[in-house]
Amino acid sequence: MTERGAGPRGLLVVGDVVTDIVARHRTALVPGTDTAAAIRTVPGGAGANVACWAARWGCPDVRLLGRVGADAAAWHEEALTRAGVRPRLVVDPSAPTGTVICLVDGAAAAERTFLTDNGASLRLSPVDWSPDLLDGVARLHLSGYLFFAEPGRATARAALAAARARGVPVSVDPASAGFLAEADVERFLSAVDGAETLLPSRGEAELLTGLPDPADAAVKLSRRFPAVVVTSGAEGALVARDGELLGRAAAVPARVRDSTGAGDAFTGAFLAARLGGAELREAVTEGCHAGALAVEQVGGRPPEEDEESAALRG
Repeated sequence: MTERGAGPRGLLVVGDVVTDIVARHRTALVPGTDTAAAIRTVPGGAGANVACWAARWGCPDVRLLGRVGADAAAWHEEALTRAGVRPRLVVDPSAPTGTVICLVDGAAAAERTFLTDNGASLRLSPVDWSPDLLDGVARLHLSGYLFFAEPGRATARAALAAARARGVPVSVDPASAGFLAEADVERFLSAVDGAETLLPSRGEAELLTGLPDPADAAVKLSRRFPAVVVTSGAEGALVARDGELLGRAAAVPARVRDSTGAGDAFTGAFLAARLGGAELREAVTEGCHAGALAVEQVGGRPPEEDEESAALRG
């Protein structure tokens, strides 16, 4: 863990809060009949997961702005508070909480397929935003899901403008290769213009650049954003800054059970480390440790603290 410095130390995450239904199946899905699976309902959402992992990784002040339905607002607020996050959840008067069905293949890689009903999460709007949310905040993180519907894009624009006015650095996780493929890539890149750090997965980086090599993609993106980190699962992560490839951080060996939320864990730990004063490559290494911890348990949130996981974090 990195020593914390003086000054504002808060992290504000703006993003999605959803309910995850995780179904882990060990045999191939067979249409028209039953497939045995272990099924759990857990709190999730990329933005909420990032916030929880940042708190777990030692960030002393983590806040989250998101939108949920009345059906699960209390449950999500309690789960976030228990994880050390200060939630500001706007209750939507008509839409239910977003729900994601995560189909996790029981094979070695534990790859997952998402069926997504975004519900209230994509209805976060500028009315829900206030520049006062940045009081005491040293970093702002925007979940990429904000950029896939107009209310969220408008909210992100307002948050980015307020952060720039205060000199608060902004990071963005593109969030979904599937949604990026359906959207206009240049529109997305223009919408996140001004962000200090971009944190795409390998697939997202390829879509954003048209380049199949993740190193080339990282370098190209870093000509537009000062810092770029491209995550590649078991291959670790690539780091680029200002048009130069700085290197690769190796993945941490792990016994994979469920890859849901691994990227969120990486991002949360990375941001916590940066807030603690870590250099870019050091923060990426912290992210790899968190990603390894994430895939060893089911769901996208951190497990309860124990000696073994604390040792894994170092």
